Amino acid sequence: MAEDPARLQLSIVDCGVLDFDVALDLQQRLVEGKLAGDPGNYLLLTEHPPVVTLGRSADARDEAEAELLAARGVRVHRVSRGGRATYHGPGQIVGYPIVTLRGPLRDLHGYLTRLQGALVAGLTAHGIPAVTRAGHTGLWVGGKKVGSIGVCVRSWITYHGFSLNVTAESLPPTELNPCGMAPEQFGCLRELGFATPSGALAPSIAEALTDQLALRPVRTTFQELLTNAPV
Repeated sequence: MAEDPARLQLSIVDCGVLDFDVALDLQQRLVEGKLAGDPGNYLLLTEHPPVVTLGRSADARDEAEAELLAARGVRVHRVSRGGRATYHGPGQIVGYPIVTLRGPLRDLHGYLTRLQGALVAGLTAHGIPAVTRAGHTGLWVGGKKVGSIGVCVRSWITYHGFSLNVTAESLPPTELNPCGMAPEQFGCLRELGFATPSGALAPSIAEALTDQLALRPVRTTFQELLTNAPV
């Protein structure tokens, strides 16, 4: 019996700006659809209004910092991904791969490595010297952390994903220590001297991710996703 071609595709969806809770609900509905038999794989590309997310490893300091920001009107969400506190805001590329890990890809550490590899390749395509660091998850340029990764896997279906700081608005507030790191350890591409816009970077990262996951890219509009996907 021939394999469903949808299993070999990655639908790349530019979702525009979404509130974090809307994006999280969409991810969860896509995961539920895949558990119910949808063969499709998806990459949701979006940007969020200011929000702090607290992962499974968030500690009392993370929670206290998040409470201070919540008092200033920044939304705070507890999430099922790994890691501690993370900040999302305008000027940041956020990507959520909803993908079934099959065969040799059924390796969580290997998946994280592939995500990092896609970010490095996507930036390198624009002459940005991005690197990873042994023993750490994320992406660095010029000694500053510009990319973060936090994922969750359910029955070998991935959700949550990565973020990339492009402009200064994407940097964390000084009251927050994302991933347990001081805010001054973070940077954005624009302040590091790289002016490539998000609209050029995101497609390059998406293309690199399809290569890393051995999938074929398919461009899908947000409206097509809402109309045709099992959400």
